[in-house]
Amino acid sequence: MKRKSEGRSSLAATSPCSPRCSSTSPVVKKIRSSTQQDPRRRGPQVDVYLDITDRLRFAILNSRPKSASNVHYFSVDNELEYENFSEDFGPLNLAMVYRYCCKINKKLKSITMLRKKIVHFTGSDQRKQANAAFLVGCYMVIYLGRTPEEAYRILIFGDTSYIPFRDAAYGSCNFYITLLDCFHAVKKAMQYGFLNFNSFNLDEYEHYEKAENGDLNWIIPDRFIAFCGPHSRTRLENGYPQHSPETYIQYFKNHNVTTIIRLNKRMYDAKRFMDAGFDHHDLFFADGSTPTDAIVKEFLDICENAEGAIAVHCKAGLGRTGTLIACYIMKHYRMTAAETIAWVRICRPGLVIGPQQQFLVMKQTSLWLEGDYFRQKLKGQKNGQHRAAFSKLLSGVDDISINGVENQDQQEPEPYSDDDDINGVTQGDRLRALKSRRQSKTNAIPLTCPLAVLTSALCSILLLSVSRTKTVLR
Repeated sequence: MKRKSEGRSSLAATSPCSPRCSSTSPVVKKIRSSTQQDPRRRGPQVDVYLDITDRLRFAILNSRPKSASNVHYFSVDNELEYENFSEDFGPLNLAMVYRYCCKINKKLKSITMLRKKIVHFTGSDQRKQANAAFLVGCYMVIYLGRTPEEAYRILIFGDTSYIPFRDAAYGSCNFYITLLDCFHAVKKAMQYGFLNFNSFNLDEYEHYEKAENGDLNWIIPDRFIAFCGPHSRTRLENGYPQHSPETYIQYFKNHNVTTIIRLNKRMYDAKRFMDAGFDHHDLFFADGSTPTDAIVKEFLDICENAEGAIAVHCKAGLGRTGTLIACYIMKHYRMTAAETIAWVRICRPGLVIGPQQQFLVMKQTSLWLEGDYFRQKLKGQKNGQHRAAFSKLLSGVDDISINGVENQDQQEPEPYSDDDDINGVTQGDRLRALKSRRQSKTNAIPLTCPLAVLTSALCSILLLSVSRTKTVLR
C-alpha cells in the first residue's frame, strides 16, 4: 500500500497495460485517505487508479491533484452535469457523451501532451463517480472497441463499485439500471445504427432539447422523435413555453416525419397536423400509468406501417412516450428492458417512470417473441405490404453488423387535458415545470444579453445626441 504522494508521483513511472491487455487485467492502485466523509461519499475513502490504455487512466480521488510534467489531470464533474427532475442523477445525455469523447480524443492527440499520461479523475460524490464511470465506459465501447463486459470489468476492478441509476419519479425507487446496462445499450445502438458520432449534430441536439425550442429528441434517428405535447397556441405558462402544432410542422417536414401519435388528452386540434399532411393518431392512457395490451398493439401496428419517421408525445414527452417507444425497440431490436430504458434515457433524460419500468420488464419476453415472428413473416413476404425502407431497417436485427418557424397564434378555446391528479396537476405537469425551471438559469444570460447591449447602445446614442445639441446651442 502506497502513501498518497508516492502513488501520484509514480503514475508515469509505472508501466500500464496496453489497451487490450487492460481489459482483462487492469492496473489498479488504491491509496487510503483519512478524510472525513458524508453519507453520499465512498467509504472507506481510498484513491483509485484504473488503467484504460497505456496513456489514459480513470481515477477516483479524495482531493484535487496537481498536474506535473509527465501527467495531466482533468475532471468533468462540474462541467458535464446531469440536470435532475427529482432524485434521478443520470446517466448523462448523448450530447455530453459526445463532448466527453471529443475531449478525450483531443487530449490524446495534443502535441503538448504526447509524453504525458492523461488522467480523468472524479471526486468522492458517488453520483458523480457513477456518471464519470459512465462516460469512461462509453468511450471504451465507442472508440476503443471494448465489449460492454470488458469496459465494465475495468471499471469495477478490485472492490470498486458504483451506485445504479434510477428514474425521475418522486419517492422511493425499486428499479435501477446499471453501468453495464448502459454499456450494452450504447453497443447495440452502434450496431443497429442508432448511434453514429461521425454524423451526430451536437448543435441541433442541444438546441431542440430545450423547452423554448420545442423540447424534442430523436430516440432512433430517422424513425422516432419524442417530444413535449403541443398546445392550442404558443404561450408561456408558469414559466414553461407551450408550443402550437405549427411550431413543429416545418421541422417535421424537413426530417421526413409523417406520423404524429398523441398519448395524452386533447390539448390541440389534431386537424392542424392533418391539414399539413401528417397522419395523426390518439392512443390515450392516464398520466403515470401503463398502457393496455390493446394500446401497445395499436401503437406497434401504426409504427410498423408508417412510411416515414414517427413523432410521439404525451404531456411532458417522458413517461408514456418513453414506454411505448421502448416497446417498439424491444420488439424489433431484441434489447432487454433495462438496456432499452438506458438507451432512451441517454437520448432524452427522464423517459420511462415508476411502474412503467416494471411493465417493460414484464413485456420483454412476449415482445421478443412477437418480434421474432414478425421478422420471420417479413422475410417470407417479398412483395408484402411493408415498405422497403422498413424492411432494410429491420434486417440488421438478426445479423447484427456510427456510422426558424412562424407560429399561428390561433385563439382556440382550451380543450380538456389530463386532470386525473390532485387539483388537476399531473406527473407530466410537474416534470414540464421542473424542466423549464432548471433550464431558465442557463437561458437567463443569453436572453438578457441582447437587451443589455441594445439598451447600452440606445443610451450612447441619446447621450451623443444631447452632447451635439449643446454644442450647436453654444
